[in-house]
Amino acid sequence: MTQSAIWVFGYGSLMWNPGFEFANKQVATLQAYHRSFCMRSIHHRGTDAAPGLVLALDAMAEASCDGLAFQVDGANASKVLDYLRERELISSAYLEILLPITLRDGRRVQAVTYVIDPDHVQYCGGLPLEEQAGIIATTVGGLGPNDEYLHNTASHLHALGISDDDLDWLSDRVKLLS
Repeated sequence: MTQSAIWVFGYGSLMWNPGFEFANKQVATLQAYHRSFCMRSIHHRGTDAAPGLVLALDAMAEASCDGLAFQVDGANASKVLDYLRERELISSAYLEILLPITLRDGRRVQAVTYVIDPDHVQYCGGLPLEEQAGIIATTVGGLGPNDEYLHNTASHLHALGISDDDLDWLSDRVKLLS
């Protein structure tokens, strides 16, 4: 039996480095979550000794997050999910859940989404922006410097016409600190 097509919601590095084949992509909005540097990174953008910070979706009733939705053909869905689980669930700080998103064309679809587990030891929601900037400016992990991750995400949001005041502030501040 062939699996149905799936949608995947990206709000951070998946937007600029999805790492999988997709049939369609478009800007989409997820309600009740916000994009935040609320996860300590001990693998990709930091180490156990010097954790970096990566973006995660943190639950907040009044919030919304704009990102990219990727449609994956049913024939590739299983392979893409395996890839995403290996990439995103490396330390179990993210939870994989299906959430409703609204595509820019107005359709509402269910999307595979990775959100932070607020009970996980790597969760660090509520860090002041200045503290986030200091961490991001100085840490490096297996995939490279933490500031590279921030700047790539901020520039891709701008290219998509998505506004994120906190990321813009962080990007400007980290450039001054680096």
